[in-house]
Amino acid sequence: MQTILQWLQRRADNVAVGLLTVIFLVFILQIVSRYIFQQPIGWTLEACLLAWVWLVFWSSAFILKDEDHVRFTVLYDFARPGTRRVFKILTAICIIAAFAISLPPTWDFVSFMRIEKTSLLKIRFDYVFSVYLIFSIAMITRYLLRIIDAFRNQGGNNIT
Repeated sequence: MQTILQWLQRRADNVAVGLLTVIFLVFILQIVSRYIFQQPIGWTLEACLLAWVWLVFWSSAFILKDEDHVRFTVLYDFARPGTRRVFKILTAICIIAAFAISLPPTWDFVSFMRIEKTSLLKIRFDYVFSVYLIFSIAMITRYLLRIIDAFRNQGGNNIT
């Protein structure tokens, strides 16, 4: 099981590297076309923006670890282990609820956006925004795993 998870993690990293590569190459193309050939290319800005949106949500869902995020742990740091465990479970429940409640309207919006396309690349917006659905499902899964970890780790010493 661990080797499968490691393989999936490497593939998620590969997607992020690919997105960063696209952003970099398209950015260089824009610089060359604008300042050397004096002919700016319009689609490059749109491609960079779309790749950036995907990179942010993809990385947040699959690459960033919990300790990479900004957290406010003032109360958590001073609480006893049992209270920390309760904090961890309550926080996870709230986040799961928020994402779960937002899933149906998000699905409606993303599926509705199939009628629109980006201005220059003509990519359907449901493809563009579908990364948020992926992100939402990943966050629900991540926080479900946190709840399981909180019940397994009776001390509640870790915040992850």
